[in-house]
Amino acid sequence: MTNLATAPTGAPIVVVNGLIKQFGRFAALRGVDAEFDAGKFHVILGDNGAGKTTLLRALAGLAHPTRGTISILEKNPHDACREVGYMAHPSLLYDEMSGMENLRYFARLYDVSGDSRCEQVIRAVGLNPELARPVGQYSQGMRQRMSLARAILHDPKILLLDEPFSNVDVHSAREMVGLLQGMRDEGKTIFVVTHQAALLEGVADEFVWMQAGQIVDRTFELAPDPSQAGTR
Repeated sequence: MTNLATAPTGAPIVVVNGLIKQFGRFAALRGVDAEFDAGKFHVILGDNGAGKTTLLRALAGLAHPTRGTISILEKNPHDACREVGYMAHPSLLYDEMSGMENLRYFARLYDVSGDSRCEQVIRAVGLNPELARPVGQYSQGMRQRMSLARAILHDPKILLLDEPFSNVDVHSAREMVGLLQGMRDEGKTIFVVTHQAALLEGVADEFVWMQAGQIVDRTFELAPDPSQAGTR
């Protein structure tokens, strides 16, 4: 595999320097240095505990670095938050509300006015904005779609998605991949943490491998886990 210190083309939209994140005596991130291109689809891979979610949360401004810096659109993550859409592993939706009620609530937080944008993004993820059922009664696939709708509601330039295909049937997952591919083709920068990398083969621009809190490899095509290199 070819080791890439930085993404090779385009203008970096995210720059990470010497990023360390400790939880007590445990270091979840151990000196991450990386640049990521604008308008690209970056897939972050690695075993459980590799630091993937912590890196995503740091980019979203939800995990403050112990040391090191993050620049997003030449701003710190807090100042760039309106340009970022974040989809956590939990849905972050209100179960007692319908899909439209959820998005109306989040629309107010982002100063998005009117129902038209809420309806647009619900339809974009393959759901019906007229569905009055509470989100708590949605299937897991429907919840993931609605969580994605919440993340794209304010039309962010950067999407940070943590396990968006978790417990989603193959057909729905492929539809979500198609939606993300379309958004990348429109110029959005997308980061996806997933254990289902095969879904994104032929779609992603690069695969970023993490191990023990560090980026250990970056490849243009899906390749075997570099942590297993010694066994091949």
